[in-house]
Amino acid sequence: MNIAIIIYTLGRVIAIESAFMALPGAVALFYREKTWWVYFLVSFLGILGGMLASFKKPKNTQFFAKEGFASVGLAWFLMSLTGALPLFISREIPNYIDAVFEMASGFTTTGATILTDVEAMSHSALFWRSFSHWIGGMGIFVFLLAVMPMVGGVNMHLLRAESPGPVVGKLVPKMKDSSQILYVIYIFLTLVQIISLWAMGMRPFEAVCTSFATAGTGGFGIYNSSIADFSTLIKWNVTVFMILYGINFNVYFLIIARKFKSILRIEEVRTYIIVIFLSVTVITLNIFRMYDNFGHALTDAAFQVASIITTTGFATCDFNTWPSLSKTILILLMLTGACAGSTGGGLKFSRVLIVFKAIRQEINSFIHPRSVKAVGLDDRTVDKAVVKSVCVYFILFAFIYFGSVFIVSIDKYDMVTNFTAVLATMNNIGPGLEVVGPTGNFAGFNYISKIVFIFDMLAGRLELYPILLLFIPTMWKKH
Repeated sequence: MNIAIIIYTLGRVIAIESAFMALPGAVALFYREKTWWVYFLVSFLGILGGMLASFKKPKNTQFFAKEGFASVGLAWFLMSLTGALPLFISREIPNYIDAVFEMASGFTTTGATILTDVEAMSHSALFWRSFSHWIGGMGIFVFLLAVMPMVGGVNMHLLRAESPGPVVGKLVPKMKDSSQILYVIYIFLTLVQIISLWAMGMRPFEAVCTSFATAGTGGFGIYNSSIADFSTLIKWNVTVFMILYGINFNVYFLIIARKFKSILRIEEVRTYIIVIFLSVTVITLNIFRMYDNFGHALTDAAFQVASIITTTGFATCDFNTWPSLSKTILILLMLTGACAGSTGGGLKFSRVLIVFKAIRQEINSFIHPRSVKAVGLDDRTVDKAVVKSVCVYFILFAFIYFGSVFIVSIDKYDMVTNFTAVLATMNNIGPGLEVVGPTGNFAGFNYISKIVFIFDMLAGRLELYPILLLFIPTMWKKH
């Protein structure tokens, strides 16, 4: 393990995060809040520490896959620990573990919160929470690769370790160019939503925070009612943008390149759209008797389906009160998540499709033992190694999930709360059911449970391996 290059990389990450921290400091100054000095102090110290760690490039610049996984896993831990400092020092969140939970939830775009009264927070804290979603949505390393030259071999290993989905590919030959394209698309969509929400009646601060939380599919709201008190037009705006951010960003590159036929061949996106349509239809029919009119039911059904399947976590209603069929559909959507290569979390539709096709192939092999048929996706054969990797991922996910549920069950809550709390954090969704439903929070859990949730959020956002490998002793042996 090349420790020196890892420290060098981590220094750059912390310096960038700390520079971002000056923005909520500026917000505090604008609103004349006393917390401004905290953000600027932590920002200054973080930039200084990051520059000292990355001031001199190591002599040994060898960077392999395990250095990539270690760098990414440690970076996201450090980002959460550092990002929590302003909230803790300002005493807006008096307990440091709670502050780390909040920022881990922010950076991993989970949206689970320990706050019982969001509206009591300062503008700077609300901005920092929402902005952490925007930073974490595309990934800090994608930003790092877009704006800074890195040492040889770093780029692909970092992107593979951080990016969601079973495979990571390049949009263009150079990885730096790919990262820049992704961020241009990301910034463009964010700006379009900010302007449109502002035009629809939101105040600028509301539009910015809501757009940041939507872009990262995080779901931190700035009001206790989340999005419920805004107009129907605004709700549909957020619904559409949540769905757009849940699509593989390669689709937008193909649109720019005018390769429309290639888009139609992407099976994952087709399935994603079909599942959303069917889920909205069934839930609307299931709940419309509870509403004053069909349009209101359709709006809430579409919003919550988009929010859950993209793992955003915004809410316009308390779906805890919905019939069992509707809640069951939402739980299934919590599992699948959005598309690979999007800002959404979850297991990803591509993985689900590969597993279902592998199961079908296995069943067909019993019926036709002499037939040889490979698993295919997007009119291409999926390598057996990828199929195996996806199946192992599902098994590993199940082990961590049930292990987490077991530890959390020591707490005082019911089974539905525990099961959906772990699912909501591990798949970076935010709300679950019962106590952790859309009108609840995670404040009542003990600190052991909260540490488990922090681990689950980070592991889920980074696709398990970068976090798990940090705890493997042989990982840290020198080359």
